[in-house]
Amino acid sequence: MKQITVDSNPTEEQLKKLGVNHWPTWQKEVSVFPWSFITTEYAYILEGECVMTPEDGSPAVTFKAGDFVIFPNGFKGTWEVKKPFKKRFKHANGNVVKCLLSRVKILINRVKAVFG
Repeated sequence: MKQITVDSNPTEEQLKKLGVNHWPTWQKEVSVFPWSFITTEYAYILEGECVMTPEDGSPAVTFKAGDFVIFPNGFKGTWEVKKPFKKRFKHANGNVVKCLLSRVKILINRVKAVFG
């Protein structure tokens, strides 16, 4: 199984180039739940801390506020939200509907940023 990638030190320039400020947000209270990614998800963690344990038994991955995380398409595992969690996210390379909805939300956020 492909592994999660965590960049604990993304630069403001990298985040700006990716347009992270326009990505939609998702938040979750402290909890544990299984998840299967049907797209590649790019995420910038705004608040909290999580541990993701892969279904295939490979080592768990921890990520927290300030990290840039890539969840590969097809990854299956269990989220353990250790502290109330909030992220910005973008979907690509996978389920067409989910990717399209992500792009529409990003476009709406860009328009709101310009026109208020």
